[in-house]
Amino acid sequence: MGERLDAEWLRVWCEQTDSALAQLTQSFLARHGFEPGSNVVEIATEESHRATDALVELTPIPSDLTTMYWVIDEVSLSDVENGYFVHPASLVADHVREYGLIEIDGEEPALVFASDGGGRLFALSGSGRIWRSTTASWFGQFDLAAASLQEFFEGLSRQIASQL
Repeated sequence: MGERLDAEWLRVWCEQTDSALAQLTQSFLARHGFEPGSNVVEIATEESHRATDALVELTPIPSDLTTMYWVIDEVSLSDVENGYFVHPASLVADHVREYGLIEIDGEEPALVFASDGGGRLFALSGSGRIWRSTTASWFGQFDLAAASLQEFFEGLSRQIASQL
């Protein structure tokens, strides 16, 4: 297992991403011929902290996810590639109640915390690795997507930068 997600690193990521998204949306209409969708990083609030606490009470979650939710409420990148969405803790809790945790061979149960515009899911396992569903299903195969949550966010930054 690698280093744990650092809250300060994530705060800097949020600032840099906000700046990059501002550039992306300013040139979006001219590049694509239509208005951009929602491309925002929502910073955590007292309400989202309560939702994180409720999620922790519902199921043990990896500490990196707790760190993430103390900094970020949710991320909507509807115009980056085919879209990326980091779900708020309240939605993750609803999904745990409805679908449970994701079972991946050789891993501790994983918690779905994000999706893409094609309905594929991203799940964080107890090892800290991120897994991506091969189809838009909670019950299908999941392949390794990133070695850590930090690597996942770095990948999102690269996707945004490639569109500037």
